[in-house]
Amino acid sequence: MGKFCEVCNKGVMSGNLVSHSNRKTRRAWAPNVQTVRVVVNGTPRKMNVCTRCLRSGKVERSF
Repeated sequence: MGKFCEVCNKGVMSGNLVSHSNRKTRRAWAPNVQTVRVVVNGTPRKMNVCTRCLRSGKVERSF
């Protein structure tokens, strides 16, 4: 599964993991991306879509 949303292009963000002793190491935050069947131009196809786009109705699900 891809690490980015094909609708809004939301992808992996990076930053620092800060411990209790204030040591910093690099880490990544990935969006919650699901593979769903979506109607695109009248035809169903599978896409990687983040849950924010699914919840807000930016895509039409195909069942």
